[in-house]
Amino acid sequence: MKTQIFFIYVRSINLIANLTPLFLVKNLFLRMLNVRLGKNSVIHSRVRLFGLSKVTVGENSTINFGVYLDNRAKISIGKNVSIAHDVKIYTAGHKIDSDHFDFFKKDVHINDYACIFSNALIMPGIRVGRGAVVLPGAVVTKDVQEMTVVGGNPATPIKPRNSNLSYELKYKYWMAN
Repeated sequence: MKTQIFFIYVRSINLIANLTPLFLVKNLFLRMLNVRLGKNSVIHSRVRLFGLSKVTVGENSTINFGVYLDNRAKISIGKNVSIAHDVKIYTAGHKIDSDHFDFFKKDVHINDYACIFSNALIMPGIRVGRGAVVLPGAVVTKDVQEMTVVGGNPATPIKPRNSNLSYELKYKYWMAN
């Protein structure tokens, strides 16, 4: 029963956060829940959290609508990170070869200037390097090296990213979808 009450509480928190129309108010609400947001960072509507806290977002980062953050373990997102719509970031799962289907949790780290395109899946324990790009629909099961573009299922390196990475993301749209 205690677990059900917790899930009802988290569902209510997600509902309130997603119905809050102003980023200033929404960010204050999320900060009250111990979600750490850097200056000019934004979490758009319809983003779902699995739990409370354990999410850190650096400055000028954007998490677009429909993203699922399985924050049972820590999710750290660096500065100027772009996470497109409908991305799923997992931190927990079950060991499929375990006799007891053991549960596990592992932190996920997404470093500065990373870009994760729509419908990508980031699995538990993954580190996405500085400036790395995860293409749409990729399933990331291994760490992504710095300044590397990956794609596919499972995600594999495609090419190096060619950029000096000096931009700042400022992407706040109230009704973006």
